Amino acid sequence: MNRFESDPNLKPRTRTTRTVLAVPGHRMKMLQSAAACPADAVFIDLEDAVPVDKKEEALKTAVQALTELDWGDKTVAVRINSNERGIDEHEVRTLVAEAPRLDSILIPKVESTDVIAQTQRLLAARPESFAPLEIEALIETARGIVNVDNIAGSSDWLTALHFGVGDFSASIGARNVEIGGTHPGYAVTLKDEAGNYAATPLDLWTYPMMRILVAARAFGLRAIDGPCGAFRDPVLMRAWALKAAAMGYDGKQVIHPGQIEATRSAFSPTDDEVRDARRTVEALEAAQAAGLAAISLDGKLVDFANVRMAQRILAMAERG
Repeated sequence: MNRFESDPNLKPRTRTTRTVLAVPGHRMKMLQSAAACPADAVFIDLEDAVPVDKKEEALKTAVQALTELDWGDKTVAVRINSNERGIDEHEVRTLVAEAPRLDSILIPKVESTDVIAQTQRLLAARPESFAPLEIEALIETARGIVNVDNIAGSSDWLTALHFGVGDFSASIGARNVEIGGTHPGYAVTLKDEAGNYAATPLDLWTYPMMRILVAARAFGLRAIDGPCGAFRDPVLMRAWALKAAAMGYDGKQVIHPGQIEATRSAFSPTDDEVRDARRTVEALEAAQAAGLAAISLDGKLVDFANVRMAQRILAMAERG
């Protein structure tokens, strides 16, 4: 039995994290807004969103925000910094000892199991009166993708994998135009019999996203997609969120409060999806009562695999 199974009230792997708002740790006004916003989760950033000369200030401000602000039922994580020795141990020790409201440590650029073990060792010093801390890992380099299976299975403290699409793009040398997008040159161009050419755009991120998703599911972790950098473009924002949701991701990072509603709706089943899921479950229940293991519904075969898919949709709907 792992530490989460021993406490039925602690279910980090089933947290609702459709929208994960990133907010700079040194900006108290933005932290106040984040605490009051409708996002399911927030990660306070001590890394990329904080200037080098503001790192210590960001740590102090993050602790203050976690102590003084009302975060409601949000999941609250802090993205720490890494260095040549692994993680910034000073940041982790401070958060472990001084931030009782903190739920999770988000580790950037995870490439091996070593930093997971290093973080777990520090988290073990958490005061017993504080809630247990979890670990979340950002997979955002080529080496991280290569090692993602080992990373995902490395610790019971690990509860989620995030795709860091921006840094991953830089890691593989992609010619990209914006965070989360695909360069228009990434396409297949074909010539038909009449000599006409047609190009079909491709998605540069399908492979790494699926690698992360499969690793997460294999070890019971949540999978969180990276952000849409075009935060003022509602069409791209919703389309990219729908893509991640359709693949099976649990949620997506957002970098602006204006992205929250559209992203949350993309990860919530529609009324039609919920209705069809209920009909599927009911149809197979009727089939079982008649001694059958499958039944035809609307001209399609329905068996236990369909029911398992339908039950996931209904569970998503129950989370609101």
